[in-house]
Amino acid sequence: MPGVRPPHNAGCCPTSLLDGRTPHFQIGTLPVAIALPAVAAKPDVHVFKSPYCGCCTAWIEHMQAAGFAVKATDVDDTAAARKRLGMPQQFGSCHTASVAGYVLEGHVPAQQVQRLLALQPKAIGLAVPAMPVGSPGMEVGERKDPYDVFLVGLDGLGKVFAHYPA
Repeated sequence: MPGVRPPHNAGCCPTSLLDGRTPHFQIGTLPVAIALPAVAAKPDVHVFKSPYCGCCTAWIEHMQAAGFAVKATDVDDTAAARKRLGMPQQFGSCHTASVAGYVLEGHVPAQQVQRLLALQPKAIGLAVPAMPVGSPGMEVGERKDPYDVFLVGLDGLGKVFAHYPA
């Protein structure tokens, strides 16, 4: 029952250790407080996409299913959004997104976005150029084409961050 404390000396802790805020346990004669790690919320993702693109909407749903809050902005020119955010054109795809200071281009899997955010490399962001079948939002039955997720460095060059086989 919320807000109800166990009776004093209920078998777990001496009365002096029950402060109502932090669980305490006594080991020997030393009280020990258990610190629980805070769960960090995932940063918001802001997607710039064509209003007519269904695969972009499917990618947004993929990101939401992974726990990201997503804001979508329909634009007439995704290349302009890509340029404004600093992603080189050669990595272009159908939508561009920003998250926590990084740029995401195309159908980047949420797992790789989470990895990027955990590693925090000095980079522009991640890109999946073109629109490979089988990438998130580009599912077509059982077909899966191989593709790479590129980490785009501050120099504008990409290196393989993850590979997805057929």
